[in-house]
Amino acid sequence: MTGIHRLRAPLGREALEPLRAGNTVLISGTMYTARDAAHQRLITAIEQNEDLPFDFSGQILYYVGPTPAPPGRVIGAAGPTTSYRMDPYTPKLLEMGLKAMIGKGRRSEEVKAAMLNHGAVYLAAIGGAGALLGQAIKQVEIIAYPDLGPEAVRRLTVEDFPATVINDLAGADLYELGREKYARGGAA
Repeated sequence: MTGIHRLRAPLGREALEPLRAGNTVLISGTMYTARDAAHQRLITAIEQNEDLPFDFSGQILYYVGPTPAPPGRVIGAAGPTTSYRMDPYTPKLLEMGLKAMIGKGRRSEEVKAAMLNHGAVYLAAIGGAGALLGQAIKQVEIIAYPDLGPEAVRRLTVEDFPATVINDLAGADLYELGREKYARGGAA
């Protein structure tokens, strides 16, 4: 389960195939943000055949509502939001080409099936480490729904943003693997 992989969006299946649940990834380049309210608007835009703020094909979506930037920084604390709140919207975004999501916590069986079907992965960032994660964010631009404040859709430029693979293309789930290992008394 060890290994560090470097990712840069847009992601193709070939970049995701070597990833295994438990691997660490370092993301550089562009990723986008959206939380609950933004997801609702994105799905409404899709249903009404409206333009989207970005092309989801091969992209990474980070579930975050960052705090205001302190002086000299481009962003404040940028810790992950609990992912299950986005589960009702995620299958549609995966269908649109989304390849990776970053958050915290488990995903529903429906989302895990949609990830397998569309060749996508789920990554977790460390909850409670928002100030540290914010240091990996080098540039921020609000690209949609500015009225949502912290929940506006942002384009982030990141450098070595750390995350852990939770759900891989083979269907493995790090949370389930950990529970199985614990049930065996910690044996590998």
